Amino acid sequence: MSLLRLFTKQSLFRPANTIRNLSVNTILYHGKAGGKGEGPYTVHFITTDKEHIDVKANDGDTLLDLAQRYDIDLECACEGSLACSTCHVIVDPEYYDKMEEPSDEENDMLDMAFGLTETSRLGCQIEMSKEFDGLTVQIPSATRNLRVDGSKPTHH
Repeated sequence: MSLLRLFTKQSLFRPANTIRNLSVNTILYHGKAGGKGEGPYTVHFITTDKEHIDVKANDGDTLLDLAQRYDIDLECACEGSLACSTCHVIVDPEYYDKMEEPSDEENDMLDMAFGLTETSRLGCQIEMSKEFDGLTVQIPSATRNLRVDGSKPTHH
């Protein structure tokens, strides 16, 4: 008898006629829990075409989560891992002053952002809370991305 069988209670191999149970889980969407139109807070996005889009947010939702949930054209080449500047947004000065200072890592990425302003932040780093209810952010007209020009990332 092998040592593995001596120290384990279950056999590693099942007989061919054994029925396996299937696990059923709820559908998970990209980002935090919650669907479109849910949440106590409102965020106002101004797109590159100057279109105003109002969305609902929950505690802890990032602006990147919201943009993906509502199909707003905000790139995210690194999928929110703080390794690029493609989710760069320009924050309304009133709300920018309420935010914590950007981390050194975020500032390093912002240095590479197109159209950097005094109130620029990365959308993946701004988490919604009660104090940011009514936040307005503008999406810059372009991004700096190492992907091939014209390539658009798809979220999953």
